[in-house]
Amino acid sequence: MTGVEACASLVERGDPDRFLATMAAPPEARGPLFVLQAFNLEVARAPWVTSEALIARMRLQFWRDVVEQAGHETPPAHEVAGPLASLIAERALPRAPLLGLIDARELDLERAPFADDGALWSYLDATAGALMVASTRALGGGDDAVAREFGAAQGLANYLLAVPALEAAGRLPLPDGRAEAVAVLAREGLDRLTRGRRGRGRIAPAARPALLAAWRAGVILKQALQAPHRVKAGALEQSEFGRRGSLLWRALRGI
Repeated sequence: MTGVEACASLVERGDPDRFLATMAAPPEARGPLFVLQAFNLEVARAPWVTSEALIARMRLQFWRDVVEQAGHETPPAHEVAGPLASLIAERALPRAPLLGLIDARELDLERAPFADDGALWSYLDATAGALMVASTRALGGGDDAVAREFGAAQGLANYLLAVPALEAAGRLPLPDGRAEAVAVLAREGLDRLTRGRRGRGRIAPAARPALLAAWRAGVILKQALQAPHRVKAGALEQSEFGRRGSLLWRALRGI
């Protein structure tokens, strides 16, 4: 199994929506996307795979070292670290979004809730937003602000889907859990998605398949806006037929 194949297998198991979106992209775009998505999975999991904060911080530091040393040092023997280091070096990827993503995951080690919506959006910008920036850069680049709008909207959608699990783990994931406050968040997410779609012409054509990762964001955020109580109930749903149909539609429209 090649490094990219190993990354794809990780994404298929750990992030099936991004896996499907990447499989809908042209074959030449899939490798870089799978590598970055596998890196994102590894970093996102680091704070959750152990109850020891020190061990989690060591895992995050491992990924900082991989990103910072890419192209300068031989990467560790790891199924994701090697392909990631090669991708960063070969495509001259900026390290700042990837390092910012790692830094943002430090917040997952804390149990304190986000102080306000602005703090949550900063987290989403630095995680899903940064991943989208890196993904578009890996495929040809474009306007980072547009990529970040797509990524942050997608990040909010995924975050709302995760609210019941986060609460079950003893977290307070939302700055304000009242239905009206959740609706405000969802509206802002939809606004960001709309701004991203209006600006997609500023993303290089070869890089636009990266935006397919946000294919479910609109449906999920609309549900959260119209029925915000469904967020805590874990009832933001879409049929398998609807999921795949909406992906096909977005792929045909170029998101």
